[in-house]
Amino acid sequence: MHRFWVPKKAIKNGQAVIKGEEFSHLSKVLRLNAGDAICVFDGEGHEYAGKLIAVAKDEAIAQVGEPLALSKESPLDVWLVQGIPKGEKMELILQKATELGVRGIIPLKTKRCVVKLEGKKEEERRVRWQRVALEAAKQCGRACVPEVVAPCSIQDFLRIIPPKRHLFVPWEEGGYSIKEVLSHQGKGHEPLSHSAFQPASGDLTDSRYQADSPPIYLVIGPEGGLAAEEVQELKKSGGIPLTLGPRILRTETAGLAALAVVMFAWGDLG
Repeated sequence: MHRFWVPKKAIKNGQAVIKGEEFSHLSKVLRLNAGDAICVFDGEGHEYAGKLIAVAKDEAIAQVGEPLALSKESPLDVWLVQGIPKGEKMELILQKATELGVRGIIPLKTKRCVVKLEGKKEEERRVRWQRVALEAAKQCGRACVPEVVAPCSIQDFLRIIPPKRHLFVPWEEGGYSIKEVLSHQGKGHEPLSHSAFQPASGDLTDSRYQADSPPIYLVIGPEGGLAAEEVQELKKSGGIPLTLGPRILRTETAGLAALAVVMFAWGDLG
């Protein structure tokens, strides 16, 4: 069944009004008509089964029922903090991170970023990235669309995140084993910190992530990785450097690999 994103404010009194790009896709690409069954979701966790009752020149109206009971969202509040890469790599990262269940993406301006975004260009790129996340959410069946925030520096990032959080920094120059960190006796309930972390033996699959546990931030460098001074700054704020194994992973691989491992250990994969 075809799925369409409709802002929450456009769903009321048992009807959903579909406009803009979603309407163009519905009417010009799919050529749907009154009587066709569809699903609509608001991007905030609510999805509805419905039926088109009118397709006009610039909008369609669907009759919808009560929100569907869904269980497709991860229990993890995990954010991918991605050093901005070159070309179209960011779009691939956004798409796959959305499929894996990330809560949001924070584009990061780092010392080794080749791409420089400022002012109007920065906002235009953010809007485009948000659209990629929306399309990926539609495709994979999520009712929540990950938030893509405005690109920021490491300093700004550290100012906006809550004081109680996990801050993991996969780094090609070394760190704790990700298995050691995720098998830690805290099991996700209390935030881990670089200054206080001590490796503990344990089975990765025995970890449990509690519903009231703090959010998780995975910080990934761009091509060329994070500079040593940037990692030191993250460590001073409690960041734990991680190693993902003996091979150096590309920026578009590292974040997705780390996210998949975290989801397996503390989330809903496997």
